Amino acid sequence: MLFFCFYGNIFIMDRMNWLVEELNKHCYNYYVLDNPTISDADFDKLYDELLGLEKESGVVLDNSPTKRVGGQVLEGFVKRTHKFRMYSLDKCRSFEDLTNFINDIKKVEKNATFTLGYKYDGLTIVISYKNGLYESATTRGNGFVGEDVTEQVKTIKSVPLKINFKGELIVSGEGMITNKNLEKYNKSSNEPLKNARNAVSGAIRNLDPKETAKRNLDFYCYNVVYAEGKSFKTQVEMNEFIKSNNFLGEPYSMVLSSAEEICKEIEKVDKIKTDLGILIDGMVVKLNEIPLRDEFGYTSKFPKWAMAYKFEAQEVTSILQNVTWQVGRTGKVTPIAEIEPVELAGATVKRATLNNYGDILRKQIQINARVFVRRSNEVIPEILGLAELLPDSKKIEKPSVCPCCKTELVEKGALLFCPNRKGCKEQVVDRLTHFSSRDAMNIEGLSDQTCLQLYNTLGIYEPSELYSLTKENLLKLDKFKEKKAENILKSLEKSKNVTLNNFIYAIGIANVGTKTAKDLSKYFGSLENLRKASIDELSSIRDIGEIVANSIIEFFKDDFNNKMIDDLINVGINIEESKKIQGGVFEGKTFVLTGTLEKLTRLEATDIIEQNGGNVSSSVSKNTSFVLAGENAGSKLEKAKKLGILIISEKEFDEMVKKI
Repeated sequence: MLFFCFYGNIFIMDRMNWLVEELNKHCYNYYVLDNPTISDADFDKLYDELLGLEKESGVVLDNSPTKRVGGQVLEGFVKRTHKFRMYSLDKCRSFEDLTNFINDIKKVEKNATFTLGYKYDGLTIVISYKNGLYESATTRGNGFVGEDVTEQVKTIKSVPLKINFKGELIVSGEGMITNKNLEKYNKSSNEPLKNARNAVSGAIRNLDPKETAKRNLDFYCYNVVYAEGKSFKTQVEMNEFIKSNNFLGEPYSMVLSSAEEICKEIEKVDKIKTDLGILIDGMVVKLNEIPLRDEFGYTSKFPKWAMAYKFEAQEVTSILQNVTWQVGRTGKVTPIAEIEPVELAGATVKRATLNNYGDILRKQIQINARVFVRRSNEVIPEILGLAELLPDSKKIEKPSVCPCCKTELVEKGALLFCPNRKGCKEQVVDRLTHFSSRDAMNIEGLSDQTCLQLYNTLGIYEPSELYSLTKENLLKLDKFKEKKAENILKSLEKSKNVTLNNFIYAIGIANVGTKTAKDLSKYFGSLENLRKASIDELSSIRDIGEIVANSIIEFFKDDFNNKMIDDLINVGINIEESKKIQGGVFEGKTFVLTGTLEKLTRLEATDIIEQNGGNVSSSVSKNTSFVLAGENAGSKLEKAKKLGILIISEKEFDEMVKKI
């Protein structure tokens, strides 16, 4: 309802609209352009006037800057599924590897150019707009699902609440805090923050948006995930679009043509990185020509057309005080180094990784010796080797019994294993936790602490036993009430219908991650086919080497593992097979996709082809049946023409699909 009382000779709503536009203009000049055009006192005067009018009218406009102070405290984070898959970046730490990456692209397209920008050390955020207005914000999460942080991100003053582009827009970038703002926050805080990375993560993941607002974060936008009805020819063009919509774009971006130029520029930035005012841990190299990116595609985690060069990790020395041993879900026993606390890359480091006993011998490290420690954004830093032996240094003894259950250990090459599969608490709890995890059976509520209680209180040690749990059982656990128990039982029942790739990952085959599980699911189609697979069959699958193939063979030779699988099937686990449709219209046909499609995404086109018996390949060869070419198709199209491969448009593909 509009108000018809006058503010002088101007309607209240007209005055409010003017104030909002004026204040947002000054915010943009100050926070994005770093060019203030009004004094703080004058800004505050306009802001206070707007607050008064909002209170008087009871109306707060969608893009009002008063919304940035933060609303009420949230009860918890809501999970949000990304509309488009969010990828991370592949990383390298040497100019040799970076040069190889660039030259590999040059082999495909000799005229390719590259953009070079900062690799920010903050928190990745995905922001959505509709009709030119801020709609929502989500953390990257696992690339598929993130946390809804809409209210927290709204407090970031460099995030525009209103933009010029009116179509649906999804952008991604990095939540950051400047060194200046971190220092300012720490001066007035009872609990000073050690580094910028933790300051950002803690602010965005704070359930109270008012606390987020106190840290004065920034958002550097570097990617357009989706812009309704719009495409870009280059990263440079995309960057211009980002800035034209009042985002804080990349403060540094260069277009370069050769590996030599890129490496020289990285060396320059490396020397001045501590003077930039923000925390960066490397540089990002991207193929500038966006249509060409389709030629290279993606792995399960990374785009093949981009690479993050990591600056040399920080190293310090510390005293190795002790080595403790931990047992995991496969029974493998691994060493953890406990070191004299040391400040490294903005964090206090007390523990570091050691791979196995062979690694200890190779690095010649000892207890009470000075060792080199490196931290390069890993959760647990790494012991690099021996710096100095001291008078009281002593050799590290190889354990003979399990640190958890005291069972005699078994040696397999350089590795140590606990064979007590049922009675070793740490092993069982880790196995149950892995089985219940999101990328496995996705049983919500079964955290590692809950699994520990299930073992200690209820004697649960097999995944199949989870499905015999009752509400009465769960109410015996600490801090369990009816609602929590009911939710877990519902989640258990829901998990009985599982895709083949999730089940393969859930049963915990050594060296088999989510991508390999998907590859195995796609190739074999059913669990029984996988159980009968030969070493030759497994080794023939792309990206599955000898070590992984042998791990799979050994897993299915084990009576314990086979009984675990049979027990799961007997309690009602229904595994959705992924075998391709036999006799489909595309059976025996191989497609290659190139260029930008208008109606379909590449993933949607791939699903249609595979669901109808066809295959999709990343490269053109004489065995290719069709090349589906969209706009701005590149070298794959040229190669198809030379080989005489049948080239079809999206419209022709659509006609083929309609006949199915």
